Amino acid sequence: MKTTTSVAVGLSLLSVAHGVDLQVQAGYHVIYSYEGTVPPTELSSLIEQGLVGGVLLFSDNVDENLPAAIESWQSTYKNSSVYAGSPLLIMTDQEGGEVKRLPGGPTSSEKVIGEASDPEEAASQAGSQAASALEAYNMNANLAPVLDVFRTPGDFDDQYQRSYSDNATLAGVCGAAFIAAQQSAGYIATAKHFPGLGAAASNENTDEVPVTLNITLNEIRSIDEVPYQSAIAAGLDMVMPSWALYPAFDSQYPSGLSEKWIQQELRARLGFKGVTISDAIEAGALKAFGDDSNRALLASRAGMDIILAAAQNVTQGQAIVKALADALGGGTLDQSSFDAATQRILSLRRKVTPSTR
Repeated sequence: MKTTTSVAVGLSLLSVAHGVDLQVQAGYHVIYSYEGTVPPTELSSLIEQGLVGGVLLFSDNVDENLPAAIESWQSTYKNSSVYAGSPLLIMTDQEGGEVKRLPGGPTSSEKVIGEASDPEEAASQAGSQAASALEAYNMNANLAPVLDVFRTPGDFDDQYQRSYSDNATLAGVCGAAFIAAQQSAGYIATAKHFPGLGAAASNENTDEVPVTLNITLNEIRSIDEVPYQSAIAAGLDMVMPSWALYPAFDSQYPSGLSEKWIQQELRARLGFKGVTISDAIEAGALKAFGDDSNRALLASRAGMDIILAAAQNVTQGQAIVKALADALGGGTLDQSSFDAATQRILSLRRKVTPSTR
């Protein structure tokens, strides 16, 4: 097991968390983004300082130079004094069909997969195709699959063919197959948007506006959460909670800011032990919850492990890292809970092999 001048990777992950600067520890928890095909020079500097947990890539970031840029980020981090023995998380949305950022597969949308003669096999092939697309660009994590169970044709998920089925069991079978195929190839999968956006109408987009889904807890558990049970049983790596509000269980906070949804429902009731990652922290659904840094603090206090700073501006990620570190130092963010989240993140990162990926 390798060691560095500041982090002894052979020690327990909890010891690692206690042994690093709070800014570096906060950095594990934040995914950055930037605009265009030329990575900002400050990103590499922040990586070398250990203030970056990973990078989210969009379609406008993708060109023939991107794989080399990613390799350079990983090399910079690996050769730094703050290297934690595992690679940065380099991720994108490669769902399939029209919703993908990279060339290649999956060629079929989730809707097409769900309607295939053998949906489970089609989903497995899609997971393998997603892994191949990630491999071609030196990425290691995918913000897919969507496990939302759509309700009516043309609703929020169905209009973009982002739901396998209106049958919860079938959606679970397909999601688990996609996850198993992609993760068996060594690439992190993410189920989203917990507990589900399947009941959202066509104009209820949490990226843009606050969304309240007035459905019963029984409906959520008997429909929306069913695919998550299958995904967790398949060894799911990450879950992305939604930014919708579900008053049946928490009338105050959207799922991704809710201790009830993350800790009580997802972890305690459903038994998920992996990593939670936020949807875009700048989303319009969160306009009532302050700036991005305040939202990140609320999410972290609720049990969110990773914050997705998706505004394509490196300063957004920097501000969130500082806010988390300041809150830890000031005692307004619980250190032991944050340490446990750090453990989960580093455990996940160590699953990614080889470490240059």
